[in-house]
Amino acid sequence: MTQMLFDNKPMLASLRSAFLAGLVLMAPIAVTLYVVNILVTAVGGGFRDTFFGFFVPTELLTNPQLQIIWNLLATLLVLGFITALGYISRWFLGRFIVNTTERIIERLPFINTVYNSVKQIVQTFSTQEKAIFQEVVMIEYPRKGVFVLGFRTSTSRGEVQQRTDREMHNVFIPTTPNPTSGFLLMVPVDEITELEMTVGEGMKLIISGGAVVPEFRKNSREIVAVNTATLHGTKITHVK
Repeated sequence: MTQMLFDNKPMLASLRSAFLAGLVLMAPIAVTLYVVNILVTAVGGGFRDTFFGFFVPTELLTNPQLQIIWNLLATLLVLGFITALGYISRWFLGRFIVNTTERIIERLPFINTVYNSVKQIVQTFSTQEKAIFQEVVMIEYPRKGVFVLGFRTSTSRGEVQQRTDREMHNVFIPTTPNPTSGFLLMVPVDEITELEMTVGEGMKLIISGGAVVPEFRKNSREIVAVNTATLHGTKITHVK
């Protein structure tokens, strides 16, 4: 029996490769379903009685076979409420209510600290991140020969720029795997290497600890330059 297993090494290697390939395909799906299940159970389970407790019979609401349905419906209602709140906040009355609520919260000890911290994190890493993080860059840090990924946020101004004779740019260096923390570096512009990956791709690379690497096509920037120049009727004879 042992001899037969040794004789079938290619088959065993093929089975192992197939299993690993299937595992790679299933892992993201399993993790996604796990996270969705936690979300539905936590959010829907927390608001289920609030939304349906007044008009749904207790026997149906507490039926184990129907709980997933009630949790899912409650989660959808919560998401709908959040979306509606976002629309209302755009109107004058909505902004007034939001500002009034924030002023009340800011007067509450401890609660105001938690609220302001969470608010700052959400605003920093919300859909407006492209306006804050201009592009992905690479700099040598913490020593020569070692590189780190960062996000250029702005050009240094004020005293920071006046204290040096070199043009400085602000670069935010996030930590792995939690990009909500990090540190700010003021880096000379000539020591910054611009990368072609998007901010979203850079975030994925950092959060995954380097496991998720965005695809890079060599000389893609030159190809874009050629296409752009062609559209404007410019004749390109040589591209480095």
